[in-house]
Amino acid sequence: MSGYHEYKACIEACLRCAAVCNHCASACTQEKDVNMMARCIQLDMECAAICYAAVQLMSLGSSKAKDLCRICADICEACAEECAKHDMEHCQECARECRRCAEECRLMAA
Repeated sequence: MSGYHEYKACIEACLRCAAVCNHCASACTQEKDVNMMARCIQLDMECAAICYAAVQLMSLGSSKAKDLCRICADICEACAEECAKHDMEHCQECARECRRCAEECRLMAA
């Protein structure tokens, strides 16, 4: 049975990514033009949610963990692309973590 120990690197990447996405979403709400940040905030929240879900399934050793990690990688990449458009440090940090997480998720799901 697969689980935490086998997927540890991906689990840790997903947890880091979710935490940074939550931070980014929160920081975006403090920007002067919040409406301009709406897509970033939405993708941050979606990315954090899918990362937490992926962690749950990997930790449980679910047979669907690889499928969910493929989706997680796609959402992380979309979030990274959006965050990379913004100059704020929290967005740039989020883009980096999302790319790392997408890479780990793709390796895990291969």
